Amino acid sequence: MGSGIAEVCARAGCDVTVVEADSARAEAAYQRIVGSTAKAVARGKMTTDEQGSTLAQVTVSDDLESLSPSQLVIEAVSEVIALKLTIFERLDHLVEDPDAILASNTSSIPIARLGAATTRPENVVGIHFFNPAPVMKLVEVIPAITTSEDTLKIVNDFVSVHLEKSVVLCRDQAGFVVNGLVVPFLMSAVRMLEAGVATREDIDTAVKTGLNHPMGPFELADFIGLDTIYEIGKVLYEEFRDPANAPPPLLARLVESGWTGRKSGRGFYSYL
Repeated sequence: MGSGIAEVCARAGCDVTVVEADSARAEAAYQRIVGSTAKAVARGKMTTDEQGSTLAQVTVSDDLESLSPSQLVIEAVSEVIALKLTIFERLDHLVEDPDAILASNTSSIPIARLGAATTRPENVVGIHFFNPAPVMKLVEVIPAITTSEDTLKIVNDFVSVHLEKSVVLCRDQAGFVVNGLVVPFLMSAVRMLEAGVATREDIDTAVKTGLNHPMGPFELADFIGLDTIYEIGKVLYEEFRDPANAPPPLLARLVESGWTGRKSGRGFYSYL
């Protein structure tokens, strides 16, 4: 997601710094952007000159301090609240401009929690892109009760006008709009599989052909990442105490086994 967001911003002419945990991951992030833009060229969605100018906008680093002069930082680390809180605490100290906006690409965690980890909660907001970010048009923008009107206006204009994305404004509650709807649906599919109602293939086929969805629930879960779905489910359950959001045991066992979907090579399906 971080590479995709960086590509979207670079395509729009922004100078972008991508920070990863180490130099190998930083280089891998850059190569993902190279690969993604090459595919866009092959599809006729971008010229080679546009690819070159996009890549020229991107710098990669393994040092969080390289973000200190930034005007907008979009955090896109794993969906683990302790990790995100640590990142926001560090960004609060590192980013020099007191008016700089600190945003999160979280797909479920309330923004007020992240803002409370800083001394500038009025500048903290949610900007939730969808995967793959260069292709998907939707972005959820989530202001906390502490987010200022100026911050919200700047972000809304940046995303809708500069990045040319479709914005939906969401109240600051766990899951926002899309994951508030899709995660209980995915959890229900896992429980249906656990109960032996149908096979994973038949459940996926039923959803694709009966509801006209492009992917079935198990294909979608593997695409998103089972660890991400698991963490979102925990956040939703913590907030609402609705059993529909609680991760079923089968999902927990897959995550504990390292079978997290496409990115690991195995989830509900095998991709090896």
